[in-house]
Amino acid sequence: VPCRPLNLCEYETSKLVRIKSVKLGSLKWALNGVILLVICIMLLWNKEYQEYDLVVSSVTTKVKGVAQTNTADFGEVVWDVVDYSPNEEKNSFFVATNFIVTKKQKQGKCPEVPHYGTLCRTDNDCKKGLWDIRSHGITGVCVKFDVTTKTCEVSAWCPIENTKKPPRPALLTSAENFTVLIKNNIRFPAFNFIRRNILPEVDGNYLKKCIYNQRTDPYCPIFRLGDVVQGARENFADIAVEGGVIGIQINWDCDLNRFFNSCLPKYSFRRLDEKESNRTLYPGLNFRFARYYTENGVESRTLYKAFGIRFDVMVFGKAGKFSIVQLIIYIGSTLSYYALTTVFIDWLIGTSCYSKESQQVYSERKYESVQDRQECLVGVSFVDENQIRVVKQSKKKSLQEVKPLSLHPQSQNRSGKNRCKADLDLEKGQTEPLREEPKTSSPSWCQCGCCRPSGSPHEQLCCRCGRGRCLTSSVLFPKLVLNRSVLQTALLYRDPLAELHEEAQLRHWAYAQYISWRFGDTTPRDAIPVIPSCCVWQIRDEYPSQDGKYSGLRLNGGQVS
Repeated sequence: VPCRPLNLCEYETSKLVRIKSVKLGSLKWALNGVILLVICIMLLWNKEYQEYDLVVSSVTTKVKGVAQTNTADFGEVVWDVVDYSPNEEKNSFFVATNFIVTKKQKQGKCPEVPHYGTLCRTDNDCKKGLWDIRSHGITGVCVKFDVTTKTCEVSAWCPIENTKKPPRPALLTSAENFTVLIKNNIRFPAFNFIRRNILPEVDGNYLKKCIYNQRTDPYCPIFRLGDVVQGARENFADIAVEGGVIGIQINWDCDLNRFFNSCLPKYSFRRLDEKESNRTLYPGLNFRFARYYTENGVESRTLYKAFGIRFDVMVFGKAGKFSIVQLIIYIGSTLSYYALTTVFIDWLIGTSCYSKESQQVYSERKYESVQDRQECLVGVSFVDENQIRVVKQSKKKSLQEVKPLSLHPQSQNRSGKNRCKADLDLEKGQTEPLREEPKTSSPSWCQCGCCRPSGSPHEQLCCRCGRGRCLTSSVLFPKLVLNRSVLQTALLYRDPLAELHEEAQLRHWAYAQYISWRFGDTTPRDAIPVIPSCCVWQIRDEYPSQDGKYSGLRLNGGQVS
């Protein structure tokens, strides 16, 4: 065939062994049922039949609320959204909750605050005209800060901010009652699906009254800041002192199928920064800004160091829709799980938990051993054993002494007893006299006393495993193996027009008759049946060669001549 070198015209399939067993059959279907149940549960639980797409979103926020403070530093002040939320970033907003205020700053020269500047004794201790990373201005000469301390003078906005720690409690603790409207627009490009967190059934009157509550109103887009912080398991009064970062997570888990359509937002909150002041440097969140004015023609400003909470809005989402392709892929990928049943049952049969006899038969039927060219397996049948041995050829040991690789049950008659062994056991009622054993010296490996010496180890085989009568003395041996009329009839049965005039034909057919009698169909396919030396020479004496020469057993072809 032209395509044979490429194996294009060949098909290979796995070998299967069918074991008829109620226990194994029930176990197989039970395991397959469990696997099918798990596959169906995972299919429905994880919605593996859907095609998925990730969310694309945008977020805008609007904070509302007014607070009033009355302090000794700057009196009574009303704070609105412009004062406490001066800047807005992408997907986040900031609400100031505490302040350090430095009033009436003007451009000039003044002593640097000690914990920001350099302590000095003389002007040589100050680096004039330079700026230090912690300083508020350009360094000048050494001047008095107070009665006991001198610092380097700086050119800066004076007076310099002197307070380091924010006031406790926070000035705008009432900011917990402020509200924020979060507008979140999402899109799933693969499905061309657009939605926002202000649901279609919501109207203006509803938005004027609703406040988000996880239990009573979970889809309201207006949030009270105190509830958000509480949802993150934090105390608003504590976090308001130094500030922090709170995450508002919006999760869209959408099912876009026709009959199970569902796409609603789910809100959750958590703190994102390190809240323990003693475990981190520069805790909280703060920044500075100023308000400028002109007084007596001189530009002045009020400096604010604002501490507050930054709220980061993070949107996550995934939408799924039924897809026949994804369903087929999932089914195809889960079919391999059924191999677990085969693996488990094969392991069970191969262990001592199951029948040893079934284990051996199953192993022989399922797995075929392939030997290399230097190894040859042969089959041996002893008359005093009810099993056939499979042994490996040895170039040093006689075949009689080689240990078997495996054992196989031998053919039995209706009584369950080996036929030739039963014939040898007959002591009474024999219709023919026993054949006389030749009185020649037998080799050491011979057990029956009828074998002849041989220089080939694979021909050094006796009919018996232990001492006893020879198989050739059986009544059946001459009737089945040596009888000329039986052999001629068998030859003519195979070839009705054969010419029976050569002794070699009968000799070779006698070998075949012996193998059929002693081995039957129980010999493994890879093993070559070997005829014992005593039987071989009995056949040769009955049907000798014309020149008296014999080639012996040829293991490569499995023939005796």
